[in-house]
Amino acid sequence: MIDLYYWPTPNGQKISIALEEMGLAYQAIAVNIGKGDQFKPEFLAFSPNNRMPAIIDHDGPDGQPISVFESGAILLYLAAKTGQLMPDDIRAQTQVHEWLMWQMGGFGPMLGQAHHFNFYAPTRIDYAMTRYSKEANRLYGVLDKRLSAYPFVAGDSYSIADIAILPWTRSYERQNVDINDYPYVQAWRKKLLARPAVQKGGAVGEDWREDLKSISNEDFAKLFGTEKKD
Repeated sequence: MIDLYYWPTPNGQKISIALEEMGLAYQAIAVNIGKGDQFKPEFLAFSPNNRMPAIIDHDGPDGQPISVFESGAILLYLAAKTGQLMPDDIRAQTQVHEWLMWQMGGFGPMLGQAHHFNFYAPTRIDYAMTRYSKEANRLYGVLDKRLSAYPFVAGDSYSIADIAILPWTRSYERQNVDINDYPYVQAWRKKLLARPAVQKGGAVGEDWREDLKSISNEDFAKLFGTEKKD
């Protein structure tokens, strides 16, 4: 059994989708980031960067429990554990690693900033909105070009790289992105979102969601590092 410490965000959904695709038994344990659960000492004990997701696999290497934090590291661990969603050939593996790192280092962080400044920021900052919206669209362009040549992000096979990227495309409107400008991304999204495991994994914790704009000033400051404006 795997304990998934989770909230229904793109980074959390990467792991719930992967677990569903791999057919692994797990239970989702809520880490309410709007209430500051990520700062609790018991969570920091195995996720020291106060970020979810994290997992504890009670059937880890040699049958002993293991904890893993950081969504990319979790995906790599699960792929190694199961032998799924990762090709055997080292050249093909390298492409999966490249696109996973692309998501971790660029696509996720930049889209997250675009979403924040276009939707959540308590003060409108035109420079930030323009900067991150342009970068978001540049990255969608990189992805669109790649998918014009291959059916999946890392080549011919569905992999953890696709799973890492997909959830970040769900809120494209709030990233100031017109998905119609990226037809290959649009077709890839449609194909992946039709997968039963993607649907099931993406729905985990949907009833936990809350409007982060409506949370208290104290909780908003915990989450975003600044208070809301009245």
